[in-house]
Amino acid sequence: MKKVLAIVLSAVVCLGAFTGCGGGKDESKEESKKIVIGASPSPHADILKVAAKELKKDGYKLEIKEYSDYVQPNTALDSGDLDANYFQHKPYMDNFNEEKGTQLVAAAMIHYEPFGIFPGKTKKLKDLKDGASVAVPNDTTNEARALLLLESEGYITLKKDAGLTATKKDIVKNPKNLDIKEIEAAQIPRSLKDVDLAVVNGNYAIEAGLKVNKDALAVEDADSIGAKTYGNVVAVHKGDEKKDSIKALIKAMKSDAVKDYINKNLEGAVVPLF
Repeated sequence: MKKVLAIVLSAVVCLGAFTGCGGGKDESKEESKKIVIGASPSPHADILKVAAKELKKDGYKLEIKEYSDYVQPNTALDSGDLDANYFQHKPYMDNFNEEKGTQLVAAAMIHYEPFGIFPGKTKKLKDLKDGASVAVPNDTTNEARALLLLESEGYITLKKDAGLTATKKDIVKNPKNLDIKEIEAAQIPRSLKDVDLAVVNGNYAIEAGLKVNKDALAVEDADSIGAKTYGNVVAVHKGDEKKDSIKALIKAMKSDAVKDYINKNLEGAVVPLF
């Protein structure tokens, strides 16, 4: 009798252990089907919410963490706190890698956001006076893009070899003696009242309630270097772009549902590249 009881108890223990191990495997599987991605609040997080519904069809849950700056989502990705991020263009990512020693790569290019020149104290371009102040982003790649837009409008001339690393030091002609003020990109919309004009990143314009197709005095042309070079990417750690989860993420982000959302809701401030 004692021997039978011992066998039964052993079986129960083994079954419990097996069940526990089985539960652990289920939890692990569930955890592996979750993708954590960092993003700027708008338009990136808004686009991701649409993609999340598509991603769910492939059995993945998308957790979106929002960041208000351009540094934390890359450091969080580098440290492993994120599986991917979606907020930046490739030139910025490449520059970040060079400066910080990170190994981030673009898994896919999703959209570009046209830069716009927005009115501050000066409401029309024709009224821009000599010595007027113009705010531009202070990070290298975005400042270059802003200056290229000002150049395309005829306000400045840059050195021929300045390209995508241009700063105000590369201005060789400035007929209106514009006072170029380098300001952190996220702060520029709040600085409009203090400057005559401001060149604003597309996502920060959206967050500030500025409409590119209505409020901007000038916008990057679709054939400009900005449109061709500054597409926003899904960034991951080098090698992770081959993971099934990331492939599923890209598939969802390039879905018709996402394209329709962008075209119908973002009023020209975001242009899909797929």
